[in-house]
Amino acid sequence: MLVALTVALSVAALALAAWCAHAAYRDQPTKDWHFIGMAVVTVLALAQLVVGVVRLARGEQAHDGSVIFVSYLIGALFAVPAAGFLSLTERTRWGSVTVAAGAVVLAVLEVRLHDIWKG
Repeated sequence: MLVALTVALSVAALALAAWCAHAAYRDQPTKDWHFIGMAVVTVLALAQLVVGVVRLARGEQAHDGSVIFVSYLIGALFAVPAAGFLSLTERTRWGSVTVAAGAVVLAVLEVRLHDIWKG
């Protein structure tokens, strides 16, 4: 795994979480700008999925197993989009809280992905 990509994704996810938590604090639902932020984080997660699969295809191995590694990569890819979809159904401050929670989950998944790859 690329450590720089993992760190960039974690920082972006935590920034999104703080931004959406601030919106929730101000009693605001998710807005278009939040969805642009979610798209940026999702593109980074997609890039990480591609890099991870390419490295596995080249013969490198995750310390804790390839199946669990790919499962975490897929979970990381869908954490923020799933939260974003749920925020569309809840057009109150709780939609922003949902996205903030999804972004924190993504940051935690990134730490676990690093552990799975390095051992």
